[in-house]
Amino acid sequence: MWATITKPFAWLMLWLYSVTGNYGISVILFALVVNLILLPFMAKSKKSMMRTTRLQPKIKEIQRRHEGNQQKMNEEMSKLYREEKINPMSGCLWSLIPFPILIALYSVIRQPLTRMMGASQETVTAIQNYFVGQGLYTVPEKANAYYEITLTQLAHDHWNELTAAIPDSLDKVRDISFNFLGLNLGDTPNWRFFTDVDWSSAASWWPALGLFLIPFVSAFLSWASMKVSNMINNPDPQAQAQMKSMNIMMPLMSIWICFVMPGALGIYWIANSIFGMIRDFVLTKIFQKQLDKEDAEKLAKRSAREKELEAKAAETARKKAEGRTEVNTNTSKKKLQAQSKQSNTERRQAAAKAEREERNARRGIKPAEKAESQVGDRRYARGRAYEADRFKKSKEESTEQ
Repeated sequence: MWATITKPFAWLMLWLYSVTGNYGISVILFALVVNLILLPFMAKSKKSMMRTTRLQPKIKEIQRRHEGNQQKMNEEMSKLYREEKINPMSGCLWSLIPFPILIALYSVIRQPLTRMMGASQETVTAIQNYFVGQGLYTVPEKANAYYEITLTQLAHDHWNELTAAIPDSLDKVRDISFNFLGLNLGDTPNWRFFTDVDWSSAASWWPALGLFLIPFVSAFLSWASMKVSNMINNPDPQAQAQMKSMNIMMPLMSIWICFVMPGALGIYWIANSIFGMIRDFVLTKIFQKQLDKEDAEKLAKRSAREKELEAKAAETARKKAEGRTEVNTNTSKKKLQAQSKQSNTERRQAAAKAEREERNARRGIKPAEKAESQVGDRRYARGRAYEADRFKKSKEESTEQ
């Protein structure tokens, strides 16, 4: 299954090498192609992040209003994100995509024969046996994750002899060199290189020193990329505080990865950071103009709406003062039905009351006197002992005494 996942990356790397003839340039172009493929998704994530940053005043206002009521605050935040068409998780999601690509590229670089070229394990064994027989390679006692890189480099150095010795086994094998600017990108940087090189010969110390510097250049560019992104996006102080740990952890992780993996991975990380800075700068400039325009349009619509409402309120007040208030005919169907039902109910009740009074009159039944405590149909709403003028009577009685 993993071979199927890595197949597109392997094909791309092999094609780029066949075009350029240089492994380092192929890795750099690989990073460029990956960035171009991911550009639409990264652009969408970038725009969402910039919109979220612009919403910080509204978000803080919601947090202030609903402090202590987490449920209500979450509801208001979700409503705000829906209105602004923002997915707060999109930025995090797309930022994780480079890591699976890095793992797939690592597999292609670590196993150039089986993963990159698609050679069978029998072919790898045949190449290994040939170089063992020639005394150029010794099978390590412990498993070596990078033995295919060593065999591929030996195949490049002795290509003519190898093709003459086992021509039938090399149907998919290509002549590939890991050399780039005098460095062997198939090697892993050694932090103790200074004890193993001849400092009098540049051919000895430069490849080791160059590989040693790759992790630190990668870490610096990773830090610079995040620093530039923060400066351009201008996040709020709370977000900046949360990013401080990320700005430290990512470069440190870059150093560790580049010291335990082939130098080609470090070159990819360096190229990816450079392309990322360029992409971030260009997208920020483009989206700043777009979002400024959107904000201006929203402000203009809001101002026009407020003016319209003020004009309607003033017109209503003027007509009311003149006694020319019009009945609102723009009533919903549901409301009209409710009003009609209420009118029909009142009409039936009035008809029933009139019929009852007429029947009582025919029978000679006089209508009951309305009690002083009666309110509407409730006869003793004010209490059975209620008297309307009881305070007046009490005053008169006290005066007589």
